[in-house]
Amino acid sequence: MCGIVGYVGEREALPIILKSLKRIEYRGYDSCGILVQDNGKMHVYKSVESIDYLKANLSESEYDGKIGIGHTRWATHGAPSKKNAHPHLDCKGEIAVVHNGIIENYQSIKDGFLSNCAFKSETDTEVIPHLIHQTFGKFDQNASQQTFGKFDQNASQIKEAVKEALSRLNGSYAIIVAVEGFDGLIAARKESPLVIGVGDRENFIASDVPAVLEQTNRIIYLEEGDIAIVKRDSIYIENSGSEVKREETLIEWTIEDAEKGGYEHFMLKEIHEEPKAIIDTLRGYLAEDEINFGVDFKIEGDAKGKSILMVACGTSYYAALCGKHIIENLAKVPVQVELASEFNYSDFVLDGTNVMVMAITQSGETADTMMALKKAKRYGCKTVAITNVLGSSATRTADETIYIRAGPEIGVAATKSFIAQLVIFYLLGLFLAKMPESEFLEHLEELKRMPQIAMMVLDEEDITIQKHARYLSKYEHAFFVGRGVNLAISLEGALKLKEISYIHAEGYAAGELKHGPFALLTKDTPVIAILTRDNIYEKTLGNVKEIKARGSPVIAIAEEGDEEVEKYVDEVIRVPKTGAIFSPIPNTVALHLLAYWTAKERECEIDKPRNLAKSVTVE
Repeated sequence: MCGIVGYVGEREALPIILKSLKRIEYRGYDSCGILVQDNGKMHVYKSVESIDYLKANLSESEYDGKIGIGHTRWATHGAPSKKNAHPHLDCKGEIAVVHNGIIENYQSIKDGFLSNCAFKSETDTEVIPHLIHQTFGKFDQNASQQTFGKFDQNASQIKEAVKEALSRLNGSYAIIVAVEGFDGLIAARKESPLVIGVGDRENFIASDVPAVLEQTNRIIYLEEGDIAIVKRDSIYIENSGSEVKREETLIEWTIEDAEKGGYEHFMLKEIHEEPKAIIDTLRGYLAEDEINFGVDFKIEGDAKGKSILMVACGTSYYAALCGKHIIENLAKVPVQVELASEFNYSDFVLDGTNVMVMAITQSGETADTMMALKKAKRYGCKTVAITNVLGSSATRTADETIYIRAGPEIGVAATKSFIAQLVIFYLLGLFLAKMPESEFLEHLEELKRMPQIAMMVLDEEDITIQKHARYLSKYEHAFFVGRGVNLAISLEGALKLKEISYIHAEGYAAGELKHGPFALLTKDTPVIAILTRDNIYEKTLGNVKEIKARGSPVIAIAEEGDEEVEKYVDEVIRVPKTGAIFSPIPNTVALHLLAYWTAKERECEIDKPRNLAKSVTVE
């Protein structure tokens, strides 16, 4: 869950590497490092501070080489420290590697094949440069184990040494390798994303498109098992021993799309982009009251009489839980939802002829979800990826892809992508539904109102939601409760609050608190209750009365015009009235704002909450 970048070209590498790392620091990190090759010599600088700190404490004039690699680390093996920060080098300091992923068998490699090497870090990554060094001589009888400088132009030998080293690894990796004296970089990937940015007599490598987008919008997505030799004027890609051609993709969004646009935090900007995310997602699949997911997406015939299994993690899992209610309500198609991380190691048996598997992942790279997707394919299931990222691993693995069209999302806590996922589920539910046309059009018109509904919630931000956030910010524990389609929204609300405000928050079905959690209710344990006027409104209101009887303050998310609720709660956040099945949209916008302003009141680091990363590319 880190960021890696590389550059080879005619310009000075250092400022480009630093700028690229800044572009992907939203992924989260606890240390960083760079390497620049200057006249064949490699110079390394590492820091356990920010990229800005690293930049301020080195002189660019000291590192004026035109080849470089960089890394932001999120600790998995070994605590955050300079010695554990990347790049990592072999014993001779001639091979450097930056790595995203996890090497599962690193300890056995250290104890066996590399038992004579002197390791300087506690990381799994450090075995890679040592392995490359140990295997290099195998590919040239004259190769010295002491130096690599004499092979400065021999890309084939270096590539083969890297391949041999990687063949010994179990786990996941996206790596960039720099070799002293070599006029290029080697890149390879397995189960972790990696892209090449194509320039004019210069090329870029990165774990994520925003890292290189300021430099170029011409992107090559490396496929599973690819290994690439990247020089300033050439790119060679190989897979399974043979050269392969990968098409360039032109990225349509610009780096300005990833800027804050006058907002204090990316998260607030992205919450305010939720109406646009709804509009863009609807436009992608809706034309003249007809829903079309593309000519190759034959979901209707495939799903008829069958069931859908959704696999996801984190926020996407809560979106899937809500999607289950939406699709079952509208289409009457049975839907099951599984945590991908549990599904991967369960004895869950799939019937490839009767189950369609949908993998929900904002980034398209979530490691657990990707494993679940591959498991489904092994069972012969029809697979569909629902993702936000064009060309991501999920899109290349699944049989079909639905893009949520939320645009780039920089804040670690997912907001507009969650809303866009819900919109996809509404479209899917209506697409699969066998209802009278009048009922279909009525639902469709309500769905088209959702951008306006979301905007109406945003308009209440300054008037009421900030006030309630100030109230909530003084507590250290909170419960969120909902029922039916809004149970998942209560879980999402709790997740957002705990992610960015560090308030311990739990989401529950409103009827479940009395089965144990009532023991935790006190005057210092506020409860945020979603009270939508649906067929179980009275039941939920009864649960709220039970909560109040235990002395907990209650903040209700309630529709405009609902005067009954005011009798039983302490505070009310009003949202526009909608059809009950569409109530998750306004309720989510309100809870996202509540979480943001609560975190702001507590002076938390909102865009980069501690210990978290945007794209979870390791198990």
